[in-house]
Amino acid sequence: MKHSGDRILTTHVGSLPRPADLHAMSVARRQGQKIDDVAFNARVRKAVSDVVRKQVDLGIDIVDDGEMSKPSFITYINERLAGLEPDSSHRNQSPWAGSREVQEFPEFYAPQLANVHTKHTHYLCTGPVKYRGGQALKTDLDNLKAALKDIDVADAFVPSTSVSSIEDWNRNAYYKSDEDYLFGLAEAIGEEYRAIVDAGFVLQVDDPHLVTYYVCHPDTSMEECRKWIALRVHAINHALRGIPKDRVRFHTCYGINFGPRVHDIEVKHIVDILGRLNVGAFSFEAANPRHEHEWTSWRDAKLPDDIIMIPGMITQSNVMVEHPESVAQRLERWIDAFGVERVIAGTDCGFASFAGNDEIHQTIVWAKFAALVKGTQIASKAARPKRLTAQRS
Repeated sequence: MKHSGDRILTTHVGSLPRPADLHAMSVARRQGQKIDDVAFNARVRKAVSDVVRKQVDLGIDIVDDGEMSKPSFITYINERLAGLEPDSSHRNQSPWAGSREVQEFPEFYAPQLANVHTKHTHYLCTGPVKYRGGQALKTDLDNLKAALKDIDVADAFVPSTSVSSIEDWNRNAYYKSDEDYLFGLAEAIGEEYRAIVDAGFVLQVDDPHLVTYYVCHPDTSMEECRKWIALRVHAINHALRGIPKDRVRFHTCYGINFGPRVHDIEVKHIVDILGRLNVGAFSFEAANPRHEHEWTSWRDAKLPDDIIMIPGMITQSNVMVEHPESVAQRLERWIDAFGVERVIAGTDCGFASFAGNDEIHQTIVWAKFAALVKGTQIASKAARPKRLTAQRS
């Protein structure tokens, strides 16, 4: 995994706005309509090429494929796992229904309870979970490799969902216990993890469910939540076994974008557990008003000295384009706390995590990315004297 050096590197979380025609094709596929697979695959390849070029033109250093082939960061995996079938008994409602947030702000959240999540099929585990997504994954990796040809980037990453997200989305009706199910999923998704790294890319494990469990389960105490998270961290490490930790970055975030979010679990309650993950970098929310202050919790945590921090400098939680000076000031805190080499400027979360869920118009997304790059350039210049002083000492 590349470190920042002469300047601070920039990256993002993964999901980027899809072209309208590709989104329409993805929706048709998800709804079981027959479409031209050759045309779809060709459109995905073109979209990946275009979005990689867009990232590079904006000045993003560590890029990905924008998840162009995926209907969402969670549900894509259902096509890659054996042992799952559509769950006809699943209640088609928002996963946030009944959450701590909705209980406190029911009038505000009422319109959101029919959000895009309900348009995706949930699955039931009815047999041993096995990974069968080798060809689909190879296509994604080949598309990204082709898009990177003759393109100058510092590095490239590929997002892959986490065991706790798969577990949350797909109910167990086969394994004797939830723990058995969890580790069955870890065995399966571990194949995707290793294939990504073997292809030469940095693996990003996407796991918002790890920190949204608390808000979605109001009857759960903090201690019970910590135990729940600890077991999932153990399962993630099981999936990652054999992979060098410096080839893995871990992303977590809080799910609800536009909302009060007063019940997001605070990092200070769980950072010690997150520190057990066998990963080389953490990507997390640090730009929005609910989590910007938590840089001190990360600073004071007893994390390994070689961990890279990828704090969000722009957010998907509002449509306001951040001022580059604000981005620079945020970065300066992290540089002072961890040093230039251990900080990469990132984003709070993905944009359009579910294809077509365009809470922020793509023109604003790209304006935010431009602000991220410009602010990082300002912070890099400000940090240069500190770096020279450190080298001399």
